[in-house]
Amino acid sequence: MADTLIKRMSTADADFDVALTKLLDWESASNPTVGDVVAGVLAKVRAEGDAAVLEFTQRFDAWQPENAAALEIPSSRIQAALDNIDADVRTALETAAERIRAYHLHQRQESWSYREADGTLLGQQITALERVGLYVPGGKATYPSSVLMNAIPAKVAGVDELIMVSPTPKGFVNEMVLAAAAIAGVDRIFTIGGAQAIAALAHGTESIPKVDKIVGPGNIFVATAKRQVFGSVGLDMIAGPSEILVICDGKTDPDWIAMDLFSQAEHDEDAQSILLSPDAEFLDRVEASILRLLPDLERADIVRRSLSGRGALVLVKDIDEALALSNRIAPEHLELSVDNAEQLLPKIRHAGAIFMGRYTPEALGDYCAGPNHVLPTSGTARFSSPLGVYDFQKRSSLIGCSATGASELAKVASVLARGESLTAHARSAEYRLLGEDDE
Repeated sequence: MADTLIKRMSTADADFDVALTKLLDWESASNPTVGDVVAGVLAKVRAEGDAAVLEFTQRFDAWQPENAAALEIPSSRIQAALDNIDADVRTALETAAERIRAYHLHQRQESWSYREADGTLLGQQITALERVGLYVPGGKATYPSSVLMNAIPAKVAGVDELIMVSPTPKGFVNEMVLAAAAIAGVDRIFTIGGAQAIAALAHGTESIPKVDKIVGPGNIFVATAKRQVFGSVGLDMIAGPSEILVICDGKTDPDWIAMDLFSQAEHDEDAQSILLSPDAEFLDRVEASILRLLPDLERADIVRRSLSGRGALVLVKDIDEALALSNRIAPEHLELSVDNAEQLLPKIRHAGAIFMGRYTPEALGDYCAGPNHVLPTSGTARFSSPLGVYDFQKRSSLIGCSATGASELAKVASVLARGESLTAHARSAEYRLLGEDDE
């Protein structure tokens, strides 16, 4: 086509493998300058507590709280946001929340144990994290869905206290985010953001409690801060740009597919949208739809940069080759816009979320289908999973030996410990050996 916006590729091209690798390559959002700035913020907050948080809030968010207490939003104010929000918005938030909660209830793990013939008990005890921090981007950006997707699984898991932080540039408070927090059961909200918020959650201040784990998305400074505090606290993941991979047999309305690609491209210019199809004529039609529909998008400039920089329409030999490519890419979102999509599931090894059929756009998963929209990006679906209840629960091993069981295990442990020259281990086990008179 004469007017080209998005790359056209074919698996038959001699340089396809190299071109695909280049297309998928993305450097994680960090650089030495940002790292140094973040390290300074973390160190200052850790040393000076509330005073540093107040200083950075004034510097970066352009508003000056009277004192540290003013950083926390009263529970009455949170409830007021829910009470006063438009009825249709409240209904949508509550419907989404109900579906997210119902789905995640299925993920709860239960403790278990079994007792061996000699009376020894072995098992696993499940406990929830005590306190979790949730970072929510603030200002005029509205991410109530992020609140629901992060907070509800934590509450389903049984987390005792959920602390939310969200910046309020120039004092702007997002009512929809507060309403979502009320619905999701967030316990406390602090109006702080950036690296200083991550520092406060990781190390604690006089007013902001230290948490056990931090979840939620953020900008480059937030992502870098999360990396630097890992180990002091747990993390959900370090997310890269949003991405979608669509596999289509050529029978879906090309306008639908174009808009599905837009749905990720509009996030930011680093987002990635890729379509795989064995039908070259269909790829032409999708490209025509892209060119026709793009000018009417509110975020057209962002979409254009995303598609031209990281998007692609790829001609494959057949659907099986498309599935093999999908496993290589390990996409965050995978749409199977084909007949009998469920039959393809056994061939899919790596994907954050799989959307099956022509009537399942990824956008439904972002908001209200039920499964979590916090998903592994940048190929990490090869070894990681969506955020879920299991991310807010811990497992403790249970071991309770009877006298007879301890004696039998001590014989094994003694040999292995002495083989490792750890004689105190060996002797500790040997003290539990039963003599003939004890048996």
